[in-house]
Amino acid sequence: MAPIEFDTFIVQPFLDKDSETFSYVVFERQGKTAVVIDSVLEFDAASGHTNTQGADRILAFIAGRNLKVAHILETHAHADHLSAAPYLQQHTGAPIGIGRHIQDVQRIFKDVFDFEKEFLANGVQFDALFNDGDSITFGSLQFDVVHCPGHTPADCAYLVNGMALFVGDTLFMPDVGTARCDFPGGSSKTLYHSIRKLLAYPDETAIFVCHDYPPENRSHACRTSVAAQRAENIHMADGATETEFVAMRDKRDATLAMPRLIIPSVQVNIRAGHFPPAADNGVTYLKIPINHLR
Repeated sequence: MAPIEFDTFIVQPFLDKDSETFSYVVFERQGKTAVVIDSVLEFDAASGHTNTQGADRILAFIAGRNLKVAHILETHAHADHLSAAPYLQQHTGAPIGIGRHIQDVQRIFKDVFDFEKEFLANGVQFDALFNDGDSITFGSLQFDVVHCPGHTPADCAYLVNGMALFVGDTLFMPDVGTARCDFPGGSSKTLYHSIRKLLAYPDETAIFVCHDYPPENRSHACRTSVAAQRAENIHMADGATETEFVAMRDKRDATLAMPRLIIPSVQVNIRAGHFPPAADNGVTYLKIPINHLR
């Protein structure tokens, strides 16, 4: 996909077609500083094999532009793909960051998957934990952290230089709607207020989504705006009340199947993309809870 240019920075999207996930490299127009958001590690559940084709595309782009990665960011612990953050970190040396409420998600799923007693549900697996309202500066790039729970307790968006919001799974393109809220710790009521918080930004603020599930009449897209969401979002356009949204979202979520890769994804992503410790035989395993998750 073509790069998207702003006054002070450029956004390069990367689409993982299998999970319909967008990853982003955000970098300076007049410098070499870059940040990677929501990377993907391909995983074949049938064989248990991973590959780094998507992450290698990101690294090739970074090398081709001679960029220096200052940080690797996650908007939340994804349930539909594995993070490539550790692989990118090996090649760039950049720290991995996420919202501080990842601790809440870790506490929930540590018990669900009966993690080893050494696993600490305090976010220590990540290099940086961000609070709502934090501003982090990388060269001429300023990332303002916006906590927007609902899809999960830990979701956050990143506002770059006051111009572009990277919203993770909280919002989709206007003709697709909003994120599900039926994972442990999710809440449709909380999501409603998080989205209203995001849509209070100026109309011209760009919005970059983490996923797109396009209808047949268009191809994948990653960029929209606050104005377009307020006017056209099929779930959350202006005038949608909390009561209406909660009723719609809860009814819809009850019909949705679990994401294909939720079981491996959650176990890996709440560890900052790292796999569990290897067993005594040197092999790494992921667990499948039986008759436990909906």
